[in-house]
Amino acid sequence: MLKLVLLVSLGAANAYVWPSPQLDALEALRWDQDRNGITGLVQPCDFFIFGPANSGRSNAADWIRTAYHDMATHNSTDGTGGMDASIRFTEEQARPEDIGDGFSNSVAVLQAVSTRYISIADTLAVGLILAVENCGGPEIAFRGGRVDAVEPNIPGVPEPQQDLDSHIASFSRQGFTQTEMIGLVACGHTMGGVQHDPFPDIVPELNDPNSTESVVHFDSTHVNFDNNIAIEYIAGTTKNPLVVGFNDTTNSDKRIFGSDGNATMQSFANSPDLFASTCADLLGRMVDTVPAGVQLTDVITPLPVKPAKLQLLFVGDTNTIQFSGEVRLWDLAEGANPIDSVVTVSGGRHTATWYIFDHIATPALAALDAAAGITSIHYTVDNKLEDQDGVGFAVADDVMFSTSSCFTSDTGSEATGIFHIAVRAGVDPTRVYLEQPTRDSVGRPTTSEIGLTPPTQPDSNATYVIWSIQMPLVFTAFTVGAEIDGVKVTRGVLTSMIEFDQCPT
Repeated sequence: MLKLVLLVSLGAANAYVWPSPQLDALEALRWDQDRNGITGLVQPCDFFIFGPANSGRSNAADWIRTAYHDMATHNSTDGTGGMDASIRFTEEQARPEDIGDGFSNSVAVLQAVSTRYISIADTLAVGLILAVENCGGPEIAFRGGRVDAVEPNIPGVPEPQQDLDSHIASFSRQGFTQTEMIGLVACGHTMGGVQHDPFPDIVPELNDPNSTESVVHFDSTHVNFDNNIAIEYIAGTTKNPLVVGFNDTTNSDKRIFGSDGNATMQSFANSPDLFASTCADLLGRMVDTVPAGVQLTDVITPLPVKPAKLQLLFVGDTNTIQFSGEVRLWDLAEGANPIDSVVTVSGGRHTATWYIFDHIATPALAALDAAAGITSIHYTVDNKLEDQDGVGFAVADDVMFSTSSCFTSDTGSEATGIFHIAVRAGVDPTRVYLEQPTRDSVGRPTTSEIGLTPPTQPDSNATYVIWSIQMPLVFTAFTVGAEIDGVKVTRGVLTSMIEFDQCPT
């Protein structure tokens, strides 16, 4: 068993037992902050990737609105609609209830981090959570496991010109009471505003150099998640275009906020803590509103110690294994001892530190005995054993890339290469294949498989036998897959052919 010693301080309880491919991916998306590739798009909170800094728009506001519009088709009676990423379909985006480019913009960014383990709908939910949390709002419980729709849902998003009874009915269909409707609208409208181009009957052309897309904001702190939406409404100083707009027919926030005599909005104005806790609950329920039959995971909380990007490489010449990877330490305590080979990032109110280990920086990892193998690792953190309460962190050494993989380019011909996959003797997989991330016909993340050829005359005394495939040199990255005892497994990290040496001539 390999022991990696880290002298730092932290404290937390395990949320689930690692490894679990889906939970590992979802936990990383939710909690890895800057490392997940999307949190930086809401830091700072006025950042807008599709326009200039003075556009008046923000990614954060668009992400919040996109999540609601995706959920708002839900029918709590028949179980249809909900958070299922149907908002990605152009048919939905073409409806008057989904007017504007905020939805296509948001989907384009967020779906990029979806994988076979993370649905597009999960990325929309996390997008809202990160936008709220990183812009001053509360933490929102996250569950994963949403299922992406294969076709558009029926219409159902409330529109500003509709009357109060229509709005109450719409939110009731979605599963929210009248009081919850007031809260959900206030929580959703504490950031962002209304843009002239899609809503010319609500917002005039502003000709404002600080708002080049003519956006009238819901409150004066439109890039902060706070209760100013309520404070300014109660004080009568609001500029919210859905409260004091020139077209009273579309002043839907005024009708909704005042539908209980302003009692809910008054309570929000009086207490930022009440506003935050109410929003955490309502927005959490909102993103957990899914079609009937979809089973979400338990709430995903961060693991205090979590291995990541583990890679085993078989070195046939020496019958050894090279081992590399990272371990993430969550929310280190103040005064934690410094350690070498670390990358520390922060996002929102948390920090995470990655300790990077490989066969170059740690020579002991360069030549693990292949015959002995490796089955698990543990860590010593601040003189405390971290092994998931005795379970250890399991490492599979049954199937892996071999360093004998290589690429070649002959003069006058296309470049080619060969992947060698080492399979431990006695494992006897039914199939071994390369896995390539791809999308299906409706844009859902999936994988394609490229089968490898087993050895015709394997060495009966070999620790590992080599499966192989020769193919044109591609820069695509693959993981290794195998079917063992009827179960499909994935091994290693995404690896491309050019990461290996050139083939000997």
